[in-house]
Amino acid sequence: MKKMLVLLLTLSVALVYAQESKAEYTGSKKCKICHNKAEDGAQYSIWEASPHAKSLETLKTDAAKAIAKKKGLKTAPEQSPECLSCHVTGWGSESGYKLNVDPLDSKAVRTNEDLSAVGCESCHGAGSLYKSKKTMIAITDGSIKGETVGLTTITAKTCTVCHNPESPTYKPFDYAVRVKEVAHPAPGK
Repeated sequence: MKKMLVLLLTLSVALVYAQESKAEYTGSKKCKICHNKAEDGAQYSIWEASPHAKSLETLKTDAAKAIAKKKGLKTAPEQSPECLSCHVTGWGSESGYKLNVDPLDSKAVRTNEDLSAVGCESCHGAGSLYKSKKTMIAITDGSIKGETVGLTTITAKTCTVCHNPESPTYKPFDYAVRVKEVAHPAPGK
């Protein structure tokens, strides 16, 4: 009996990890569907007005080009992995932002365009497993933990993946202050 319980527990944990590894990036516009209503906090509109929503565009500026040149990058900043890792969503992931997508695949083009910023999933995790209303209600009511479906709990570490001294434009980062700058109320709270 004890061996059976251990086996079931092991399989359950393996299933959770397998499920998490299959989470794919869907793009912020998928989040907008439910997270843009004023009565629920208008999170999408708050994000859309933030610098994160324009992060790829900043790489196309003369200032970014000068930084890239100073750093010795051989490609334009908006095409450099060193820059894209913090200026787009899901860089380096199979389902994340890519420099090139098949122009005849309209869905891939739209999704890639939607990942071309520091979007919702840059902080909250790839959303394919938690994007449904049913799943979000279950997370909100506590019947499932968001982490089991890839929803990231935001901490200072979430931010300092990019906001750290390795960034060529780094400024001292105070999580308590900076998180208030991007705050958006959780639905139902």
